[in-house]
Amino acid sequence: MADIVVVFHSGYGHTQRIAQAVADGAGAELLAIDADGNLPEGGWELLAAADAIVMGTPTYMGGPSWQFKKFADASSKVWYTQGWRDKLFAGFTNSATMNGDKNATLTWLWHLAMQHAGQWVGLGILPSNSKAATRDSINYVGGYTGLLTTSPSDASPAEMARGDFDTARAFGERVAEVARSRA
Repeated sequence: MADIVVVFHSGYGHTQRIAQAVADGAGAELLAIDADGNLPEGGWELLAAADAIVMGTPTYMGGPSWQFKKFADASSKVWYTQGWRDKLFAGFTNSATMNGDKNATLTWLWHLAMQHAGQWVGLGILPSNSKAATRDSINYVGGYTGLLTTSPSDASPAEMARGDFDTARAFGERVAEVARSRA
């Protein structure tokens, strides 16, 4: 079994719920970036031991949260030694609108993974883009590069769409399957 870590920042709890669903699907460990942009004690060691790192952040103003960016900047020490070379990476993001420039955030996460000489795992799920599709359909938001989820700005984390959670679990399963195939 591969060791998978979901490292994420969540400003209001929505991204945390998606991180949990991804972790459930992947059998992964959660690693939260705190409100000051720091990992808990032992966090860097957990990432070093992982076979796959799934990164998650809300999309704020067309990019990752500053807390996630602080974590990414701190990872330059790992980059310098190529400590994450050839690890699997994947990513997800949440924002209030259907587009909300989420793809810019996923592309940013992809670039971070490529700088670390990693290998990227995309969503691998066709979008639900028929007339019969509903907000609770799997991959309704239509991601390919990674997982995209949406929570209206006035919705609590408890009010998020079931389809996003189903997609998140399936995404976690895909990351685990790819990681197992490399083991």
